[in-house]
Amino acid sequence: MDYVKLINCMRCGMCLPTCPTYKETFLETASPRGRVALLKKMHDGDLDQSERLLEFLSLCLDCQACASACPCGVNAGELVAEFTCERKTAHGLSFLEQQILHNLVPHPDRLEHSLAPLRLYQRSGLQKLVRTLGVLKMFPKPLERMEGLLPTLPPRPLRREISEVTPAIGTERGTVGFFLGCVMSLIFSDASRATITLLSALGYRVITPRHQVCCGAPHMLSGDLAGLKDAAHHNIDIFGEYPVDFIVTDCGGCGAELKKYRHHLEDDPTAARFSAQIRDISQLLALHGEELRTKMTELPLKVTYHDPCHIAHCQGIRTEPRELLKMIPGISYRELDCADSCCGSAGTYNIAHTDMSDLILSRKLDSIRASGAELVVTSNPGCLLQLKKGLAEQLPDVRLMHLTEVLAQSLATNQ
Repeated sequence: MDYVKLINCMRCGMCLPTCPTYKETFLETASPRGRVALLKKMHDGDLDQSERLLEFLSLCLDCQACASACPCGVNAGELVAEFTCERKTAHGLSFLEQQILHNLVPHPDRLEHSLAPLRLYQRSGLQKLVRTLGVLKMFPKPLERMEGLLPTLPPRPLRREISEVTPAIGTERGTVGFFLGCVMSLIFSDASRATITLLSALGYRVITPRHQVCCGAPHMLSGDLAGLKDAAHHNIDIFGEYPVDFIVTDCGGCGAELKKYRHHLEDDPTAARFSAQIRDISQLLALHGEELRTKMTELPLKVTYHDPCHIAHCQGIRTEPRELLKMIPGISYRELDCADSCCGSAGTYNIAHTDMSDLILSRKLDSIRASGAELVVTSNPGCLLQLKKGLAEQLPDVRLMHLTEVLAQSLATNQ
């Protein structure tokens, strides 16, 4: 861990109002500057790694809102993540972590097959029966939460349905590679299908390499740096086989991780070139905003936008999604209060820390209710899962869509 980053914290407190866990607890140890202080004391040998200390550090969502607010650029979330990685490297992965991260996540075919029982669970009517009878309340809370987050799965993963090459419509203006995230392909396939539709409509030839693998974010979350670097090398090599102008993703988490390849593989010049090519879909679409506007028709909806942490704080992308939504005819855009505050998903945080996650989600739902929006738009699968569950339970009349789905819907009605 870089000691300079630890001592850069001035303890000014500007991070406090932005930190989701501090807002819920008002505990210094649950604040960004408190976590930095704990890490420094451990580094200096003044504090042992007790279970209570590790519990305080684990409460960090790594939403990086503190980094956006910090005048010195201190990123408490990244420092906690670095500490976790160092600790995992020293202690090693558990057996279950090894099986998931080494034998499942890096293999798209295995990932796709692993969801087959869940499709059967949903289509057989068993899920409806289980939820009606409340059977899951008899099981550990994390299992109940995982089942509650599960949306209706598409019939097939998108990776199996689309061609590796989707031709441009009309005059071809360029070629883009499409990084199809695991969760996007397996769960939110409609959103990624819409992404390809939009790019093709704007004259881009879209290449979706069939043998790309997970971006490596689960490895990073678990402290498996070796697995992360293997995934990075693989994806860099795969996309390197195609002459593309950009590599586009519609998954905020994937985009943030792919842009970090240059840091994970700092001695590899191909990693720097790869990261420089990464674009969030909103960044590329916004470049052609006026042209896109001419292809759209009216959608009379009251819409608000939730900033995913991986897009707003990690990548600094805020204006492009809003500009794209506002250009749709008929849209009444409502800015969300604390739009860039975390929804409580944070990877597997909403499973590991269900109570804190629910408190953070409740604040977000209050903001959505106050906005008067009929439709909430966001651009990250974790946020989609978390908000979908929360809206279904508390605001069932409010719809939720990925940014590309809304744009493609306006485009489709004009065909």
